[in-house]
Amino acid sequence: MRRRVLLLLSIVLASACAEPDPAADLDAEWGMEGPLSPTPPPGKEDSEYRRGLLVNTDTRRTQVWTARNAWEDTTTTAARAAGVAWPANSGLTWDQKYGKWIESLAWIPSADGYGQTIRLTTPWGKTLDAPSLECAETSLFLRITFAAWYELPLFLESVDSRGQRVFFGHNGVRTAAGRYASSPEFAIKYADHSALTPAQYQAAWPHDATLRGKRIAGGEDVQPAVGGAAFGAYLDELHLNKRAAYFTVMALDYLGSMNLADSANTYNLRPDTVRPGDMLIERWQRSGIGHTLVVKEVAVLAEANLDLTTISGSMPRRQGKRESGVASKGYFTSVYAGGPGENLDGDAYARLGGGAKRWRVTKNVNGYWTNTWMRGDEASWINSTDYAAIAARPARFDQLLGQVSPQQQQTELVAQIEDARRHLRNYPASCSARERREAAFAQLYDLGERSLHLSRAEIDRRYRAFDDYVLAELTYTRSKTCCWNSSTAGMYDVIMSYARAEQAAAEAAHTCAAPTVFRAETGGYQRWAAHAAAIGQGATWRAWSEDESCPQRDVAADEVAANEAPAYCSQAPAPSCTDRFEPNDSQAAAPTVAVGTTADLRLCSGDADWYRVAAARTVRIRFTHASGDLDLVAVDASGARVATSDGVTDEERVAVPAGGAVQVIGYGGAVNGYTLIIE
Repeated sequence: MRRRVLLLLSIVLASACAEPDPAADLDAEWGMEGPLSPTPPPGKEDSEYRRGLLVNTDTRRTQVWTARNAWEDTTTTAARAAGVAWPANSGLTWDQKYGKWIESLAWIPSADGYGQTIRLTTPWGKTLDAPSLECAETSLFLRITFAAWYELPLFLESVDSRGQRVFFGHNGVRTAAGRYASSPEFAIKYADHSALTPAQYQAAWPHDATLRGKRIAGGEDVQPAVGGAAFGAYLDELHLNKRAAYFTVMALDYLGSMNLADSANTYNLRPDTVRPGDMLIERWQRSGIGHTLVVKEVAVLAEANLDLTTISGSMPRRQGKRESGVASKGYFTSVYAGGPGENLDGDAYARLGGGAKRWRVTKNVNGYWTNTWMRGDEASWINSTDYAAIAARPARFDQLLGQVSPQQQQTELVAQIEDARRHLRNYPASCSARERREAAFAQLYDLGERSLHLSRAEIDRRYRAFDDYVLAELTYTRSKTCCWNSSTAGMYDVIMSYARAEQAAAEAAHTCAAPTVFRAETGGYQRWAAHAAAIGQGATWRAWSEDESCPQRDVAADEVAANEAPAYCSQAPAPSCTDRFEPNDSQAAAPTVAVGTTADLRLCSGDADWYRVAAARTVRIRFTHASGDLDLVAVDASGARVATSDGVTDEERVAVPAGGAVQVIGYGGAVNGYTLIIE
């Protein structure tokens, strides 16, 4: 596991979530009428009693589950029973039990080996590792799952293109007039096996073959918890009520962070009232992508300070990941969390719906299903139109959330920077990873000056890498690259190969030239596509695609963001560094190395060394770890990664298939000498 200690503390830096794509061909599948939007902004009052459908509406055909319980129940037979995270006769409301469930989810290693994720236990005794979801999907999935399991009322409100209110909930997908468009009649079309006894479902869990093939729209859907199958297969294992499973896929197809930020579905929290099950939403634009984290643990520290641990999803989808207290604090104190100031479009952040949020609960109020709050939460909310109080929350969270030693902060910030780079090595188009890397650098600069007696120049000398200039930060709302989630590790290799060729030309001319930033130019991405073809990697390069809602799709050229990174040529360039095999900066340029030991090799700044093997072999590198941490990656003949060795000792070892190759890389931009051993 990479950096066994550090990455347990690292932040997920590919943090943006995709909104449902209006161009996706979903309507035919679900019988809908087009994209759905948040409700209009509130007027002078908050949406504390957001009235939905009449309770006595006939929903027998569209029903997903029957709301047999109420969120505030504590004394009914169902409420008194033991559950997945509470004992019998707990005295807890169902909303409190939801928080207990989130808090109880076990931390386990992520399937990709980076950091930790969660494991779910169902009311039927099954355990499932976290699904791979984007961030808003993670929060929606958890809330819908709990409400469906325990038959609690739920609806999430949106608006269609004609301004018609659409309700997603336990009654199906409906409007006040009836079933919405031709959306499914869940009770008629799909099965509910909830009446099975434990002996029956333990002997033979019911499956739905059609459900198992259902995929979430808008990007890759591969679920490691069920052997790489689609999300429908995951839900098939999670629910006896297959109606709830189909409904979950549909809700995640159409709803996103904009709907979670909508005051019709959630409400703003006072900072000192945050608890497990709440959310932190980042919004930096009125429409399009955002970021959502689920609060998992809240620890009370000395002097009434708090330490929050959160779960974050990401796009491209991955398992929900543990965010440490320091990492989570960075999100809660961001201006994107409804803080002061305006975005580049002149919209006040406080008016975009970001910040600490709690789910509204659906109650029967005067014969209507109504989205409101629990009786015990009346003092916890901030009116969604009290923009001054909303904007003040990041500063209050900065005071409230716990502090750690400067050395621990330094360790975590450096880990955050490297985690961003790791993500970019797999998804070089990720603007969120670029932005979070630079945000971590900005915090590191501040920490260095305040507490570590380190100048910015010294921090850059220690931690700034060549990749940071090639994959420089872009302005999110003015860069079409930011909508592209399907870039690949192979494309990263092409991009870096082009950048190293530029540097070689500059060195030959005895000058310094900043590398070309990977972004959309007036000619699109042609220079990198042409380079891919020139080095025999033309099939590796992918064309740009709008993988998420992209208002900036028509920009002529992406905008490089202004940040605190020093100019590339502001310091003398590093001296030339080479060995006998250079240039071997890509798989196409990799020399074939015979069995035996080759000494006196060197990985240089911004470099990557490749070696090819003719037959299946074990490949090792030996080096002095204290002088620079090197890692080893094995790929097959097609360039697909098959193994990674990224420990913290003086040796890395991988098995390479016949016709494959190995890549030596420096962790965090490390440089070092090494010996290559082919066995």
